[in-house]
Amino acid sequence: MHTDKEDFFAPFGLNRQLRDAIRETGWEQPSPVQHKAIPLIKSGKDVLGIAQTGTGKSGAFLIPLIAKLHFAQ
Repeated sequence: MHTDKEDFFAPFGLNRQLRDAIRETGWEQPSPVQHKAIPLIKSGKDVLGIAQTGTGKSGAFLIPLIAKLHFAQ
């Protein structure tokens, strides 16, 4: 599914399949809360995010979780 558009989720170290799946949801780039939270969550830090509905908080939590589950043995 990869297109020639810039892949704004690549710097998070997510595999191509997950980045393509994220794009299929319509997200072309991370929201501000995702940009700040995903690296922290991936590194194992606890994160508390408070923002309005629709700002991407669920994605900020679920993207690193899905990435971790995908590689779980």
